[in-house]
Amino acid sequence: MEITFQSWVPNIDKAVDAFNASQNDVKVTLETITAGPDGGYAKMLSAVQAGNPADVAQLGYDAIPDFLVNNALEDITEHVQGDADKFVPWQWETGVFNDKVYAVPQASGPLGQFYRKDIFDTLGIAYPTTWDEYYEAAKTIRASGPDKYITAFAFNQAPWLIGLSQQGGANWFTAENDAWTVDIDGEETKKVAAFWQKLIDEDLVKIEADFSSEWNADMQNGNIASWISGSWADAILRGTAPETAGKWAVGEMPQWEAGENASATWAGGSASAVLKGSDNPKEAAEFALWLNSDPESVSILTSVGAGWPAISDTSSIASLQSDPEVFAFYGGQDIWDIFAASDKNVDNSWKWPPLSPTLFASLSDNVKSAVESKTPLTAAYEKTQADMVAALKAKGISVR
Repeated sequence: MEITFQSWVPNIDKAVDAFNASQNDVKVTLETITAGPDGGYAKMLSAVQAGNPADVAQLGYDAIPDFLVNNALEDITEHVQGDADKFVPWQWETGVFNDKVYAVPQASGPLGQFYRKDIFDTLGIAYPTTWDEYYEAAKTIRASGPDKYITAFAFNQAPWLIGLSQQGGANWFTAENDAWTVDIDGEETKKVAAFWQKLIDEDLVKIEADFSSEWNADMQNGNIASWISGSWADAILRGTAPETAGKWAVGEMPQWEAGENASATWAGGSASAVLKGSDNPKEAAEFALWLNSDPESVSILTSVGAGWPAISDTSSIASLQSDPEVFAFYGGQDIWDIFAASDKNVDNSWKWPPLSPTLFASLSDNVKSAVESKTPLTAAYEKTQADMVAALKAKGISVR
């Protein structure tokens, strides 16, 4: 029996090869596609509509509701429901709607703060465990030089902006009986927006698109002293600023109240889902489960940069136990301890809505416009609220 698997994760063929080597009756053929939002999702949906889909597909957590709205996913509850306890609860819940399971989680991007420990130490800054301490650290760093900032305000990154709001206690979307409640401009979000507005107004953060050439240079020369991002950002940082090896460390997210342990993610993560019309839904679901829970497979996925594993017990994942290259870059620190804690502290009530591409585009456009026009960030979230409600209604989706 042959199963087709569509994915954009680099080198995921190594995990597929391991599965095939362990099987006698089932063979998985990998089809590499463009990253989902850049065209892969459209190809998947077209194939479902044409009646010739792949069996298993890589989907971002944020894309699962879109596929459900388009009736493009198989209900795989009977094949995997007994395995829920293998996974971190919040990641498992991203594939569950109305008590039915539609996807097996693979990996996430729990947030942490990468920071130049040498700069913090030189300036006598203790690691900021609260946002109030972060504000004080920002003032100290800004005073240390005309080009020095604690971080960049990445107006171009909707997932980053969403993660900050989520970590602040916001829950933008809830679903009940196929109707969605939208709360993008609620009090928790406004609290977060006001904080970053203060940093912008006092010139304590650099207004700069991340991953731009200017941002790359600032990460290399120390003009930006920290970066809040997902666990996968480790590889980007090492690739962008290799000459800064040994100067960085990673810390948990600053908290709004001392002693809390609230965390969030960068755009959730990704999962393996069985597409509607698969000829072999049982075997496809079993492959999805193996891919994302077998220790050998998860170790491979982690080493190739798929993200933080969705499984709850990572003690058997070899690539997380010892990674001399990674640890050396962070001055000998085992950074995975930080992300393990972060992942466990993500609020599992967060749900991604249908039309997530619309959400991302609206939020980044509105925040960019607010920054450029020097209007309040809170207004950008109010505009995004209106945009999203209108878009959902236009799609025929019920909004409370």
